[in-house]
Amino acid sequence: MTYAIQRIAFSILSLFILLLTTFLLSHVMAGDPAIVAAGPNAGAAKIEALRQQMGLNDPIFIQFFIYCGSILRGDLGTSWFTQQPIAQDLLRELPPSLELVLLAMLINLAVSMPLGLITARYAHSKFDDMVRLVVMAGAGLPVFWIAILLQQIVAGNWGLLPIAGRLSFANRSFSGPTGFYLFDSLLAGNVSVFFDALAHLLLPAIALSLLFTAVGVRITRTSMINEFRKDYVTLARAKGAGEARVMFRHVFPNGATPALTVFGMQFGWMLGATVLVEEIFGRPGIGRYAIKAVTQSDIHAVVAVVLIIGVVFLVANLLVDILVYALSPRKQRAG
Repeated sequence: MTYAIQRIAFSILSLFILLLTTFLLSHVMAGDPAIVAAGPNAGAAKIEALRQQMGLNDPIFIQFFIYCGSILRGDLGTSWFTQQPIAQDLLRELPPSLELVLLAMLINLAVSMPLGLITARYAHSKFDDMVRLVVMAGAGLPVFWIAILLQQIVAGNWGLLPIAGRLSFANRSFSGPTGFYLFDSLLAGNVSVFFDALAHLLLPAIALSLLFTAVGVRITRTSMINEFRKDYVTLARAKGAGEARVMFRHVFPNGATPALTVFGMQFGWMLGATVLVEEIFGRPGIGRYAIKAVTQSDIHAVVAVVLIIGVVFLVANLLVDILVYALSPRKQRAG
């Protein structure tokens, strides 16, 4: 319980730093926010009125406290170009991105954990050398290049999966209460929409996961190798335990918990990396929203996207840290 309280306190401090960073970001970005919001043809009177309305004439610390209060109320401001509340825009754009990241993370875990365990068991064998070579190559490939390659070959040349979009034209009118099409389609009992959404999701998820999977295999392998060298493994083998039992009953639970910390960080990194994948595959999401905000110099929207990604990163790391501590063998022995 003490550890959980410490982690929550640290996360609150990190959140404060994140708020301060995003606040300063909105003030150091090029251009006067009032001039950008007013437009190129606005007069001095309109610009000054906007400065007063946006609180830009107040002392900087007053502006920061007003900013924090607005964030705590769920008010992320209004887009200068769409004239819509940014929170409303993000509630619409975030579910497609989270759906993509969750599937990519599932692929990452499904490949990284077992492959890392097997390569650790057969460390320095030809199989291990081959996997490490592939992993090193995969870790050096840019996400956008992988996405374009998969789109060209798998979708374009082979025609196995849709080339872009979130749903086919026949299902374009589908909508659900949560915005997560896989969940909403199952909730509605619409199996055809579920498989259609899954087909459109697979290629972007694979493209997004490959780089992180390469890193995950390396981290998991290193962690598992350290476990294979420990005395309790030698003791288990001396007692006649089979190799499968040694691997899955002893080594995997102990070696997996440190690797989970890295996977928690990867979740936040994946959400940031959706920018390129969503643009290439023509999917709605927070990534494409961020690109539009940047190209339109919509500072409030850009800052809101950075803030949301940062909060997701903090929450994911907090939950994983608490989970790792709960699964810690040392804690279980103490209990």
